[in-house]
Amino acid sequence: MFLEPGSRLGASVPESTMTRLEIHPLSDNRVDDAAALLAARHRAQRLSEPGLDPAFEKPELARAQLADLLAGDNVTAFVSLADGAVTGYLVGSRRDDAVWGPNIWVEAAGYAVERPETIRDLYAAAAEGWAAAGRTVHHAIVPATDTAEVDAWFRLGFGHQHVHAIREAPAPGEVARPHERLEVRRAAREDIDALARLDLVLPEHQRLSPVFSRLPLETFEELRAEWVDSWDDPRFHAFVVQHDGRVVGSAVGCPLDVSSTHRGLTRVPDAGFLGFAAVFPEARGLGAGRALGEAVLAWAREEGYREVVTDWRMTNLLSSRAWPRLGFRPTFFRLQRTIS
Repeated sequence: MFLEPGSRLGASVPESTMTRLEIHPLSDNRVDDAAALLAARHRAQRLSEPGLDPAFEKPELARAQLADLLAGDNVTAFVSLADGAVTGYLVGSRRDDAVWGPNIWVEAAGYAVERPETIRDLYAAAAEGWAAAGRTVHHAIVPATDTAEVDAWFRLGFGHQHVHAIREAPAPGEVARPHERLEVRRAAREDIDALARLDLVLPEHQRLSPVFSRLPLETFEELRAEWVDSWDDPRFHAFVVQHDGRVVGSAVGCPLDVSSTHRGLTRVPDAGFLGFAAVFPEARGLGAGRALGEAVLAWAREEGYREVVTDWRMTNLLSSRAWPRLGFRPTFFRLQRTIS
């Protein structure tokens, strides 16, 4: 663990008229108390979304999540104290700079507080050092069900970037039939070229306004080779939708534990994953996206999953409208702030 230069160690800020909040580096003897706060936060979130993993309501398993974060390289960790008692903590760590720029992440287990306002004090102490070290792109994964905590992050200058969401697997007969000119079926080997082209559609769309993604793009040849190499992998189930006999869209369902995006507190037990869906621009508006989503939901029900999870960019207007209409509810928001 390390502390960035310039951090305000031991800073004191008002918490109420009766106590003062002290911010210190998170020491080993405070980790158990911090983990208890994380377990309580998760317990409260599960009152709204019981499909989330109940294991992390146990302080010892919440502690394991926190310990994993603290064991990483280039970690910054702070704790807040009021009258000597732990009232919150915040942990920042780094991901790949080549993908995320000069980044810091507050992961899903990276903070918990008794009072939402304390988030702002902890972030103020941590961000001073991050900015001084040139770490100017900050992300936080925040329970979407706690509006007061989301608001506290917003009042720090953060905005929506990404959504994690959940819904129950559909009951038999719940999935609607697609438009009469649309045919949804399992993908076949002869669809690989179309599947590779559709794999480019989503990242290309997200480079446009208002998403403005700057993540690197793979080439058609690379994507086609990935499809060929992974075709017989039993974990992945690809679907295509045809309009007037032509493939116009695709989607992939798989077990959620395949996803590296959903880990720790964001990972739902016994869940299927709507991992990808895309429709060619000229075919949008036909209902192809909804038909693909319903196909993955039906697959999840047939596989015996209790829950289905997906995620999307908040600024992707197509995804952020399509998936809530299919019943997906936000569980976590990934928020971002860039300091310029």
